[in-house]
Amino acid sequence: MAKSRGKIGSAGRFGERYGKRIKTLTSAAEKSKNARYKCPKCGMTYVKRESSGIWKCRKCGVKFAGQAYKPRTE
Repeated sequence: MAKSRGKIGSAGRFGERYGKRIKTLTSAAEKSKNARYKCPKCGMTYVKRESSGIWKCRKCGVKFAGQAYKPRTE
């Protein structure tokens, strides 16, 4: 039977290993990595991560480089 991930989110797959701080940081990084962002060209929220540092808009097809977990530097 699958365990509930609770407050930790996607890092709940680690179970009781590694500690809460590491799991919280991992969960936050994965949440920002998998989020959708605004396209710099068309302005729609269709940008998804293709690979590490490569981002692509699924609406207009523009591909650009950014950070590993976010499309642009803040």
